[in-house]
Amino acid sequence: MNIQKNFCPKCGEPSEEGLCGKCRVKETEWLICEPRVQCIHCPTCGSLKHGKTWTDEERNLDELAYELAANAVHLHEDVYDTKNEIETYSPNPNRTVCTVSISARLYGIPIEDKCKVLIIWSKEQCNRCSRYAGGYYEGNIQVRATGRKPDPYENKRAAEIAYNTEDELQEAGERLSFLSQVDETKDGLDIIIGSHHIGELISRKIIKEFGGKITTHPKVVGEKDGKPLHRITYLVRLPRYRKGDVIEIKNRYYEVRWVDKGFINIFDLKEGIMKAFHDDSQGRLIGNVCDTETALVAYITSDMAGILDPVTYRNIECAAYDWLNLSEGAEIRMLRDNESEQFILIG
Repeated sequence: MNIQKNFCPKCGEPSEEGLCGKCRVKETEWLICEPRVQCIHCPTCGSLKHGKTWTDEERNLDELAYELAANAVHLHEDVYDTKNEIETYSPNPNRTVCTVSISARLYGIPIEDKCKVLIIWSKEQCNRCSRYAGGYYEGNIQVRATGRKPDPYENKRAAEIAYNTEDELQEAGERLSFLSQVDETKDGLDIIIGSHHIGELISRKIIKEFGGKITTHPKVVGEKDGKPLHRITYLVRLPRYRKGDVIEIKNRYYEVRWVDKGFINIFDLKEGIMKAFHDDSQGRLIGNVCDTETALVAYITSDMAGILDPVTYRNIECAAYDWLNLSEGAEIRMLRDNESEQFILIG
C-alpha cells in the first residue's frame, strides 16, 4: 500500500508539494480586466489613434470592439487552454459594453469568470484631415518648360507620377505626404503638396522621365518649437525639346533621343549616328516623331529615292541615306518641313 507523504498545509488534501491546486487557484489573481477602454478614430477617414500616433487602418467598429475587449483582459502566465466568449451591447453610438466570459485551466483546475469592458468611442479629426480641411500645405511644384509650354502628354504624365508617388508614401505610412490639389494651368501644371519629402520625390521622378532641371525657392512662413517653417516652391523646368522632336540645326536634321545634364542627345538623320549638343542650342523645331506620316517608296536611284506624297500623290525626291535601308514598295515614316518644302525621312 502506497502512503501519501505530502498534504496541503491549508486544506489537508493530498498535494505533491506545498498548496494543492484548488488552494493555489484561490490565492492567485488570475484575471485582471480593464473596466474602460477609449478608442479614438477620425470621423472623416476612419484612421485610428494609438497614443499620439495616427494609423491608416480603417476598421469595422463591431469587429474592433471584440479586439479591444479581448486586449483589455489580462491572464496569469500559468493559465492555459483558454476560451473566450464576448457579447456586446451598445446603449448609444459612443458606448459599447462588452461582457467577456473566460474559461480555462490553472494548476490543473478548471476555472471560469466574467468581466465587463466599457469601450468609449471618441471622434477626433486626424492630423491629415485637419490639414486638408484647413488648406495647409508645405509647398508646391510648378511644372514648366524652357521656351515653350508643356504639352498635354507631359502634363498628364507628370500628374500620374504625382498621384503614384502619393500612393506609395501613404502605403509606407507617411500620412502627411499628400497632394492637396493638382491643376493644369496655361503655363503647365501646379501641384500643391503636404510635405517637403513628397515634393522632392515627385520633382526628381518627373526630371528622371523627361530630363530638365529643378530649382527650389524656400520661403519662411512661421515658426514651430522655435524653428522656422519653410514653404518651398519646386520649379521643375522641362527641356526645350521633347524626346522624339525633330529639329534643324545649321541645315541638318536631328531627332532628339534624350536631354540630360545640360546636353541634348540627338540622332543625326543624315549620317545615322548619335551626337550631343548643349541644350541651349537654338534649333528650329520641325515636329515630333509622334506626328509622322507614312509614305510609299516609289523608286530608288543610286543616291536618291522617290517618295510618294500621301496627300498629293506626287513624287518627291529625297536623299537615300544608307542607314535608312530603303527598298522600292516599302513604307517609310516622314515629316514635312513646310519652311523648306522638304520631306524628312525618319525611318
